[in-house]
Amino acid sequence: MQRKIPAIFVPTVVLLAAWAVVFRIPQLSPDKQSLLPLAPYLLTVVGSLLAWHFRRGRVFLALLIVGICYYVYRSIFIYSIETPHAWLLYRALAVVVPLNILFVTLMREKGFWSAAGRIRLVFVALQTVIVWLSIRFDYHAPWVAMTRPLLNWPPLESLVVPQLTLLLLFVAACVSMARSFSQFSPIEGGMFASVVTVFVLFGWMLSPHVPETFCSASALILIMSIIQESHNMAFRDDLTGLLSRRALNEQLPGLGNRFTVAMVDVDHFKRFNDTHGHAVGDQVLKVVGSHLMNVTGGGRPFRYGGEEFTVIFSGKGAKEAAPHLEQLRQSIADYRLALRGEDRPKDAKRGKNQRNASRGAQEVSVTVSIGVAEKLASHATPTDVIKASDAALYMAKNKGRNQVCLAGSR
Repeated sequence: MQRKIPAIFVPTVVLLAAWAVVFRIPQLSPDKQSLLPLAPYLLTVVGSLLAWHFRRGRVFLALLIVGICYYVYRSIFIYSIETPHAWLLYRALAVVVPLNILFVTLMREKGFWSAAGRIRLVFVALQTVIVWLSIRFDYHAPWVAMTRPLLNWPPLESLVVPQLTLLLLFVAACVSMARSFSQFSPIEGGMFASVVTVFVLFGWMLSPHVPETFCSASALILIMSIIQESHNMAFRDDLTGLLSRRALNEQLPGLGNRFTVAMVDVDHFKRFNDTHGHAVGDQVLKVVGSHLMNVTGGGRPFRYGGEEFTVIFSGKGAKEAAPHLEQLRQSIADYRLALRGEDRPKDAKRGKNQRNASRGAQEVSVTVSIGVAEKLASHATPTDVIKASDAALYMAKNKGRNQVCLAGSR
């Protein structure tokens, strides 16, 4: 279920909460309000350290961009935006910041101190120097030209934010949203939050407490995204997307007094690897994993290791879980896997369309054997139940495979 929730869900909730908090800040005591301007700096430093530790170059750049915007606000714009230098700086940032945010959303992760990472940092530093020199020597022509209205449409002309800024941020928001829906990556959700924060900063920069609140929220979201992404790497199998054996071992002690464990094993998996190669073997594991994600009856699937999977049914006995496992077994057996050719796209949807268009391609069927056991007096601990379900799995194998066997059945 977690993987079916869009990655922008939590960032959106946090940003909406930040908007609600803005109206409550005046109710705080003056001492507490005086601490608020420091929060973005503190959270940006914490986030940058985490990004460095986990080698998240994109997150570091997003924090750097939002942090620079906040520093400029506190040091210049908070006093006045009407002076010639402040007005020119606003125009320059209205071009440079959205452009960089768009680049960050489009980038692939290349680490922190890799060659690509260093080039990106130099690129940001070079832009900073260019903006500083243009203001130092009052060279405003390119920034004014780029922030002129693109369309003569009254609703757009009435906005404070330049139209180019809106266009760049709109594209960046679409990119980050598309990636968050397709990849289920918390980092992409953090990128979306950064885009929204930049939009709010340029639109409501002079509104009381808005920059402090949204810059803090954006940094907090990026910190959360690093932690969540690292958790996923540790507890989620990268190939199938299922929770890993480590996650299973952590959840076993808290299953309670009634639960069922099912061990699922791909039939003749070694034959797939030997006949078609390991790439096809990975395809088989992905297919089985995708079906396990849709198991009914409240089952929670895990990648146990190799070609073995585990499904936990909390609060259910073996006979209650058996129909759901039989449905799972049948859905896998009915699926026809088209072997991936050299020209078959890696994208799942495009691959499915090509498979439907070319039914003459070589196809193979995949089956699984399933062993099921529930907590009983004879096997009361989770480890004993797993051993019992494993024994039932071998019983299913010995009976001819592609079937579900319950522990203790004949």
